[in-house]
Amino acid sequence: MSALICGSIAFDTIMVFHDRFKNHILPEQVHILNVAFMVPELRREFGGCAGNIAFNLQHLGGDGRPMAAVGADFAPYREWLKAQGVNLQHIRVIEGQYTAQAYITTDQDDNQITAFHPGAMNFAHQNRVEQAAGTRIGLVSPDGRQGMLEHAEQFAAEGIPFIFDPGQGLPMFDGEELLRFTEQATWLALNDYEAQLMEERTGLGPEQLAQRVRAVIITRGAKGSEIHTPGKVHAIPVARAERLADPTGCGDAYRAGLLYGLMNDMDWETTGRIAALMGAIKIEAAGTQNHRFTPDTFAERFRREFGYSFH
Repeated sequence: MSALICGSIAFDTIMVFHDRFKNHILPEQVHILNVAFMVPELRREFGGCAGNIAFNLQHLGGDGRPMAAVGADFAPYREWLKAQGVNLQHIRVIEGQYTAQAYITTDQDDNQITAFHPGAMNFAHQNRVEQAAGTRIGLVSPDGRQGMLEHAEQFAAEGIPFIFDPGQGLPMFDGEELLRFTEQATWLALNDYEAQLMEERTGLGPEQLAQRVRAVIITRGAKGSEIHTPGKVHAIPVARAERLADPTGCGDAYRAGLLYGLMNDMDWETTGRIAALMGAIKIEAAGTQNHRFTPDTFAERFRREFGYSFH
């Protein structure tokens, strides 16, 4: 079974400023703001939700196929994903555009200034779900607004169950549009902030949303996660991480775990724990696609962590 993962593919340029922004941005002078930060640390990472989720699912032994729009500068990212064994047949190159780019500067207080250029991502709607013959499960993650709307419609029209994972794209939609997504989706995945925003815009809390879909999954960082199903809440503990290097991309790793469990007809207790361990493995490495494991080493770590085997 393959999973069609609709979402962004992006280059992340991450810079570290060895000072505090507050020492250089004076509140009384923001109307004439003109600052420059010397950033001695810089790294360029492969990112974007679709790329990250597909990378993680592939390492678990699943088949995740990203559907995304990229620019003419995609070549090095393409070679990277090919080397990881990711199927790229649903990647569309938009000539004259750049692949989506995020430029993130972090200071010593972990404050961040981010500039994001969507580029080719704005053409995501040119990809169509029906072009991916044989898809049995899907995921709609942050992408171009029109692409998210149309891909959800297309999954529903094709009768393909899918996870709606709005992520940082959630603020683009009003309450009526979000309710429409819940009518189309099979599962809903949110972090705790997104769950609060979802409730503010739709008037529906997790228990009410769980009456519209098969499950509502809410991640709460170090507090673990919850899986709300009609009439029951599954409390999923965190998995222990050997070190805390970088939380960026943990949500995408968690969602790869969800897909793996769903693709293999596992119960929610096991699916949630697979997802939690995926997040723990990711947080141990800087960047979103620099962690390494095999299906066998993952299964052994799962057994040690939770006391049973999922196979």
